[in-house]
Amino acid sequence: MEYVVRENREISNGIYRLELEFDEIPMPGQFVMINCGGNTLLKRPFSICDHDADKLTIVYQVKGKGTYNLSKVKSLDTLEVTGPHGHGFDVFDKFNNILVIGGGVGIPPLLFLSKKLKAKNLKIALGFKSNVFLVDEFQKYGDVIVTSEDGNTGMKGYITDAIKDDIKNIDIIYGCGPKQMLKAVKDIAEKYDVPCQISVEEHMGCGIGACMTCACETKADVGFHYKKVCQDGPVFWAKEVVL
Repeated sequence: MEYVVRENREISNGIYRLELEFDEIPMPGQFVMINCGGNTLLKRPFSICDHDADKLTIVYQVKGKGTYNLSKVKSLDTLEVTGPHGHGFDVFDKFNNILVIGGGVGIPPLLFLSKKLKAKNLKIALGFKSNVFLVDEFQKYGDVIVTSEDGNTGMKGYITDAIKDDIKNIDIIYGCGPKQMLKAVKDIAEKYDVPCQISVEEHMGCGIGACMTCACETKADVGFHYKKVCQDGPVFWAKEVVL
């Protein structure tokens, strides 16, 4: 399907916000595949940052040819988009004390999740290397903690260190970010016996489970087996994923 671009602008150093007219209804944690144009052959996967009525928001970082081409798209241009794809976060009504934790470009999909969660106490922990983004929007939905590795904004250090004292009061954790951060989140959740869902990232070719490019190792009753991130995920229970 071809969708009209409403806006595509840089919101931080190398971080862009793309808004599309979009008539599908996604769930938090799902993603779309976008044809970025130029000399890129395959569509690229992008997590859904937000959705409101007929508008879909993607926040992405320019890292290669595909995202560079996408950064040059202008308002009223059209993009070929498929989705929403994948299994997203499970949104429960029974939890009152929730922790949402994200790092780097894993932060955007947690905004849509935070918007959908209904909790008396929603704590949102965001970790950045240096330049921050989306913090003001997250503050609409919960209490936000910010860390940066260089100390440029918020507390200096890693976000997983900033939340350790709060885990004992948390009913469930949702996380998205680099693998090293997710491993630390998983370890913390297991230590305190807190249920935890994480969104993992793997290279994708098709986005629909046909190419097997995005297989990730998961635990089974006996040994291990592989699941497809694009179809079975990208969201899994942390205890089942091998990181």
